[in-house]
Amino acid sequence: MADKEALPKLREDFKMQNKSVFILGASGETGRVLLKEILRQNLFSKVTLIGRRELTFEEEAYKNVNQAVVDFEKLDEYASAFQGHDVGFCCLGTTRAKAGAEGFVRVDRDYVLKSAELAKAGGCKHFNLLSSKGADKSSSFLYLQVKGEVEAKVEELKFDRLSVFRPGVLLCDRQESRPGEWLARKFFSSLPHSWASGHSVPVVTVVRAMLNNLVSPGSGRMELLENKAILHLGEDSGVPKL
Repeated sequence: MADKEALPKLREDFKMQNKSVFILGASGETGRVLLKEILRQNLFSKVTLIGRRELTFEEEAYKNVNQAVVDFEKLDEYASAFQGHDVGFCCLGTTRAKAGAEGFVRVDRDYVLKSAELAKAGGCKHFNLLSSKGADKSSSFLYLQVKGEVEAKVEELKFDRLSVFRPGVLLCDRQESRPGEWLARKFFSSLPHSWASGHSVPVVTVVRAMLNNLVSPGSGRMELLENKAILHLGEDSGVPKL
């Protein structure tokens, strides 16, 4: 990762490459903030959202955003939506409480993996995957097991560059009501920063880390960024706060 002083030039150099990006999960909390920040930094010449429904935006900044509506149960029929993008961000995800165990696995593993396969076939060079702290395919906890499984499967696709982000509890004012997460956010926000920083992170920091990592030289085919690294990357933004 480049130092803070180098980021502005790296960002400008990246813009000059006129790259195209797609975002999966732009209706979710992290995806929504990611889209906003990508547009604010004007990093890409083309931005495409891939999702199950078209999103509505009132702000002028969103007027040139492209949208591809797909059926995730029949993704092979929508392969064209994944073609021609240099970079991809996957922020897809649901919860067991909302979708049930089977639905959770289908979204967080099957949809993500199939999307990654189509992106690779479509020419995507740099795939960014939002995962979770503690992801482990051998875990006895379904959530962490699924996250670990999809990380391993996506790695097998051998993107030119794969960046996997493993944040802790995401601190945000989520639009969708999730009581368990609300309690967790209250808990972590009350703890000393030195302890909470190992287990939680603001969504905007995750997004800044993703984009700072994006414009920086890669450290190998696969980069695994844990919560502490995300905090460090996101703090060294070099751009005004949201």
